[in-house]
Amino acid sequence: MEKTDDQNCQDRHEEDNPKSSPFDFVIKQFQGKKCAPEESKEQPSAIKQFFKSFDIGNSEGKDRKEVEETEVNNAGADDQSEKQDLSGEDGLSHLTSETETSSGEQRFNQFMEKLGKKPNSKNLDLNNCALSATDVTELASLLPFLPELEEISLSWNGCVGGTLKALTVHLHHVNLLKVLRLNNCRLTAEDVISLGEAFEIVSQLEELDLSWNSNIGGKLSLLTKKLQEGCKLKCLKITDCNLTAKDGESLDTALQHLAELRKLDISCNREIGGGFKASTAHLASLKNLEVLDLHQCCVTEEDMTVLSQVIPLLSSLQELNLSSNKNVGLSSDPLLGRLRFLPKLKSVTISNCGLGEESLSSLAEAALHLPELEILDLSWNKCVGGNLKLLLGALKLATEIQVFRLSSCNLVAEDLALLTSLRQDGHLTRLQKLDLSYNNNISDEGWAVFCQGLGAFKELSELDVSLRPSSCRDCGPWFRELLAALTQLPALAELGMQRWTLSESQRKQMEGFNQDNKRNIRFDC
Repeated sequence: MEKTDDQNCQDRHEEDNPKSSPFDFVIKQFQGKKCAPEESKEQPSAIKQFFKSFDIGNSEGKDRKEVEETEVNNAGADDQSEKQDLSGEDGLSHLTSETETSSGEQRFNQFMEKLGKKPNSKNLDLNNCALSATDVTELASLLPFLPELEEISLSWNGCVGGTLKALTVHLHHVNLLKVLRLNNCRLTAEDVISLGEAFEIVSQLEELDLSWNSNIGGKLSLLTKKLQEGCKLKCLKITDCNLTAKDGESLDTALQHLAELRKLDISCNREIGGGFKASTAHLASLKNLEVLDLHQCCVTEEDMTVLSQVIPLLSSLQELNLSSNKNVGLSSDPLLGRLRFLPKLKSVTISNCGLGEESLSSLAEAALHLPELEILDLSWNKCVGGNLKLLLGALKLATEIQVFRLSSCNLVAEDLALLTSLRQDGHLTRLQKLDLSYNNNISDEGWAVFCQGLGAFKELSELDVSLRPSSCRDCGPWFRELLAALTQLPALAELGMQRWTLSESQRKQMEGFNQDNKRNIRFDC
C-alpha cells in the first residue's frame, strides 16, 4: 500500500535519527513542521510536558510563573514559525509555477527553432513543416504555456491526420483562439469528431479552414451537429473535401447556429449537388454573409431554384462565385436577374457557367443596379463573343470596376473596339486588370485597333492577350502599336502574350523594355 507524504516524511526522520535524546525530541518537534504542518497545534503541549519534567527541584530557582511565561513565548514563537513555514510553502509554489512557465516558454522556443520558425506567442504558423505525430503530441504539451495564442495553422502536414485529438484535448488552455487552419492534413473521421468536441471549448473561434481533406466527405455531420447557438464563426472553408449531398443537408441544419458567418466556401465539392434543396430557410438567415463561394459544386436545377429564392435575400453579400456550374446558365430560374437586389455586390464570378444570350441579358440588366461592382468574371462563356454590347449600359455605370475577365469568350474585333471606345468616352477609368486571353478569333485589325486605344487605360497594371496553348500566330501587324502603347502605361507591371510569334528584333525590343522599365512581359514563341 502506498504511503502518504506525511508517512514518508516520518520514515525519513526515523532513518536519519535512530536514537534520540530528550533534547532531540524537542528539536524534531520544530524541524518536523514542514513535513506535517497540521500537527503544529500539538507542539506546545509537548514542550510544556518537557519543561515540567525539570520544574521540580529546579537548581536555578525558577518559579512556575517564569516557566509559564517561557511556555507562552515558545508557543508564540511556534505559531509565528508555523505561519512562516506556510508562507514559505506558498512562495515555493509560486516560484515553482514561474519556473515551470519559464521552462515551458524555453521548450516552445526550442520547438519552433527546430522547425525553422520564429516563435510567436499569438500566431502559431506551422504550415508545410513536415510535422510528425510526435511533433503534434509535443505541440499539444506546450499549449498550457501559450495562453495568448489566437491563431493555429497546421496546413499541409499530412501526419496531423489521426493525431488531432492529442491537440484538441488541450485547447482549453488557449481560450483566446480565433483561427484554426487544417488544410490538406489527411483528417480522419476521428479527427472530425475531435473537432466537433472542441467546439464546446474554443468558444471564441472565428475562422475554421478544413479545405482539401478528402476524408471529410460523408462525415461532416460529426462536426456540424456540435455547433451551438451563439457560435462566433465568421469564416468557414470546406473546399474540395468530397462533400456529398448528405453533407450539404447537414450543413443546412448547422446554419441556424452561424448567425455571425461572413464567409462560406464549400467550392470544388462535385458531389454536393442536390444538397441545397432543403436549405432555403436557414441559408436566408445568414444576414451577415458577405462571401459565398459555390464554384464547381455541380449544382442541380433544383438547387438553382433554391438559390434563386435565397441569394437575393442575403442583403450583406459582397462576393458571389458560381463558376463552373453549367446549370447557372441553363436553368430557367432567373438567378442572375435577381442579383439586382444585392446592391453591395463587389464581385460576380460566373466563368464557365454555360451562359446563353438570355442569361447574359439578365445579368446585364441586373448589373445596372450594382454601383459598387469591382470584379466581373465572364470567362469561358462563349456567348459573350459578339454580344459584349449587351453589357454596354452596365459598363458605363460601373465606375468602380477594377477587374474584367473575358478569357476564352469567343470575342471578336467588334468587342475590343467597344472596350476602347468606352475608355475613350471616360468610362472604365479604374480598370486595373483585363484578361483577353484565349480569344483566337480576333483579327489582326481588331488587335491593332485595340492597341491604338490601349494607352488610355492609365490605371492598367495587368493585361493578358495570350493565345490558346495549341496556337501560334505572328503579331507583326500590330506590334508597333503595342510597343507605343506600353510607353503610355506607367502602371502596367505584367503583360501576357504567350504563343504570339516575335521576330529576333521584336524579341530584343521586348527584353530591353522589360529591363529598362522593370516590367514582366511573358512571351514564348
